[in-house]
Parts: sequence; C-alpha cells; structure tokens
Amino acid sequence: MEGKSVVEVQDLRKTYGSLVAVDGVSFQVREGEIFGMVGPNGAGKTTIIECIEGLRRPDGGTLRVLGLDPQREGRALQPFMGVQLQESALQDRIRVWEAVDLFARFYRRAVEWGPLLEQLGLSEARNTAFAKLSGGQKQRLFVALALVNDPDLVFLDELTTGLDPQARRGVWDLIGSIRNRGKTVFLTTHFMEEAERLCDRVAIIDHGRIVALDSPEGLIRNIGAESRVVFIAAAGFDPGTLQGLGSVSRVEVIGDRVIVSGREDRLIVDVVNALNGRGWRFRDFRTEQPTLEDVFLALTGRAMRE
Repeated sequence: MEGKSVVEVQDLRKTYGSLVAVDGVSFQVREGEIFGMVGPNGAGKTTIIECIEGLRRPDGGTLRVLGLDPQREGRALQPFMGVQLQESALQDRIRVWEAVDLFARFYRRAVEWGPLLEQLGLSEARNTAFAKLSGGQKQRLFVALALVNDPDLVFLDELTTGLDPQARRGVWDLIGSIRNRGKTVFLTTHFMEEAERLCDRVAIIDHGRIVALDSPEGLIRNIGAESRVVFIAAAGFDPGTLQGLGSVSRVEVIGDRVIVSGREDRLIVDVVNALNGRGWRFRDFRTEQPTLEDVFLALTGRAMRE
C-alpha cells in the first residue's frame, strides 16, 4: 500500500526525569491505512500518540500531522482529527444523544449524528445516561465523539482494553468500517491478535523504541517463525516417532498434549502419516500458524504478557 504521508515522525524523544519514555522514534503513517502501534503496557505507545495529537510536548524530534506542526498549529489541526483517549469519561447523567450533539456543536464541519449513532449500534441507547451504558457502549460512544467532526485522521488509543471478547470483536468491525469511510486510522494496542487482524502496518514498540515495522504478514515472515501442530495423544505415545522426521524441529509433550514445531510445508502431512503409519491414536488435531506474539517474543526475548 502506497500513499501520501499524513503523519511524519522523525527522531521523537520524550523523557520524564531519568526515565526515557520515547527514545528516537521515526515512522510515517500513510493516507487511508490502519496503522497500529503495539507493545506492552509502559512501552511508550500512549506517550507517542499523545505527542502526535499535540497533547504532550516532545523533548526532541520533529512531528508533522496533515502537513502541520501539532504543537504550534494544533488549533488548525483540530477540525481534521478525531481522538479517542486511553482514559475518558463523561458526566454520569448526560445522555448519549446529548453528548454527541454537544460535541457536534464544537465544530463548523460536523456529520449528522443520528445516522452515526445508528452505524455504531447506539440508536436504541440514545436516551440512556452515560453511567448506565455497558463498557462496549461507552467505547462506541467515545468513537462517535471522535467521528462527529468527520475527521480525516482518527486516533484510537487502547480502544478495546477492558472489553469482553464479544464486545472487542464488535469494536474490530467498527474500526474496519471507519477505514472503509475513507479515514486514516492510527491505533495503539497491547493485544497482538487485534493488531494482526486490523492493521495494514504495525510498529512494535519496546522500551520506547521501534524494534520492527512492517505489515503483520511481513513481520511474521521475516522472523522465520515455525508452524506448529497440536494434538492429544493416546496413552503410550512415543515422541521419538516424530522427532526423526525431516520436517520436524521440536516435539514437546505436556501431559497428553503434543506440540510439534517445524518450518517445512510438509509438516502437517508428515506428522499425520507418521501417526497413522504406526497406529498411534490421536484426537483434537489442529494447526497453529506463527503470530505477532511470536514476533515480539523473537525480537525481545519475552512474551507480551510479561
């Protein structure tokens, strides 16, 4: 995907006393893409995105957003940006329609908020007070507030944190629909599955630095991560049956669960043929492809959850 840059970051730095939160970060966000920044809590994601939004003043580097400097020309940028902050709240008694109507009045260019609420699945809750909304409804409301000015560039910071899996997937569909409306989306997340599913390109952040930047497919391909097959073996299974296969690099047995790793295209066929050929009974056979979690582990030496 090629297009003009709507966000340009060069050698961005931000410190808090002796803590270096952002350490010389450089990247670009292209028009019309969903750009993701992923990493564990405390990696510097929110600091980076808030510097780009003009909410924090960087200590070094240059920033351009839609061709403007967010620090010196932030007021001129505001009508063209939509922002959903990591932590947001409204008055408990304000109703959904009142909040969206209020925010729409802040801008000269605003969309009709009735259809926007319908698109976001909030029409039935339009008269509901903020305090009575579910977590997923609150998140969708904050997205509505970020979109009511019809922005060209939308920032979503840890949008699905705290949501249950069903609500999270609903928000994923919503993010895709935002891009389909011609918007550029810049999101941060610490859910690798979220970034892998949604993003055209992903920057992996660790300790305030970008350790890799590419499409999810490119990141996975470049580390040469192994594929896996997993199954439940019957009692008496001998892992040596599979260890000698040319397509197998490692066999792990955890109780009755067997994990076979390898890089070759023939891994699945070889494992199944070996099991059948020796009469080993097995069940719940499935494949696991490399993920961005594997990429993060390979690049940093630790799992994201740590």
